[in-house]
Amino acid sequence: MTRVAAYRAPWWLPGGHVQTIWPVARKGPLPPYRRERWNTPDGDFIELDWLRAGEPRAPLVVLFHGLEGSSRSHYARTLMNAVTARGWRGVVVHFRGCAGSPNRFARAYHSGDSDEIDWILRRLHVTANGAALFVTGVSLGGNALLKWLGEREHEAASLVTAAASVCAPLDLSISGAALGRGFNLVYARHFLATLKHKALAKCGDHPGRFDAPRIAQARTLETFDDAYTAPAHGFAGVGDYWRRASARPWLSAIRCPTLVLNAANDPFVPADALPDPHALPATVTFEYPKGGGHVGFLGGNWPGVQDWLGQRLLAHFDTLR
Repeated sequence: MTRVAAYRAPWWLPGGHVQTIWPVARKGPLPPYRRERWNTPDGDFIELDWLRAGEPRAPLVVLFHGLEGSSRSHYARTLMNAVTARGWRGVVVHFRGCAGSPNRFARAYHSGDSDEIDWILRRLHVTANGAALFVTGVSLGGNALLKWLGEREHEAASLVTAAASVCAPLDLSISGAALGRGFNLVYARHFLATLKHKALAKCGDHPGRFDAPRIAQARTLETFDDAYTAPAHGFAGVGDYWRRASARPWLSAIRCPTLVLNAANDPFVPADALPDPHALPATVTFEYPKGGGHVGFLGGNWPGVQDWLGQRLLAHFDTLR
């Protein structure tokens, strides 16, 4: 059984912002992927990137990425390279429109889309063919995964062997507000560059469906979510979306063994968005290291490698094989 020491940020990498940004510039090698397209139950499609290696009966590790992430994201490379080293199977599930091809519908993906998580994991449960099915969600993907685990309770535990979330926002109202002020606006602008491009393309494909000028002028994720994400996915507005899509109210119902990992200095997820550890069920392990930033967790000597995260996740899964 693999044991991994608690995370400690390198001395030369101070502060949550640096710990968030530097690992993006230190991406590991891209694993060899095989792409597959699945039709969704409602007539749209998603795309999945499968590791080419892996023993046929080995555990299957699934990753749901974060906002505007993909199989090329630094954390996806980290986890999938660790999976490859184990000889396990692995797959990165792209949310609609995140694999490079625009999806067909006016809708896209959102932080609380547990219905999307549900049909995907049911199909992957069949693909696992009796082997362990381990699922990780990062940031937005972590929130959606945790919400699904709580909503489905024992049913989810019968489909998934173990789960983990990394830097999930948990309370979208608190985390969304945090991304609308101070230095965090730099991150918001980064996300909005691609989000607005995609949403404006959908405005062209679906005339009159959305307020295109308001989308184009959005300077915060709150405004964007109110102008596009909420109406595209059946919410009354950004407040309704952020409240109903948050995973934190569902944590007490999780029955699958689940690791919830959040860094104390994550600029996206303030402390008041996090749960009371004493109120969590025995099935949930909550880890709250002082450092790590938002999905940073860089380790080692200069210039550092992002290997701690992959090893920590696999150590969690190892205990539950």
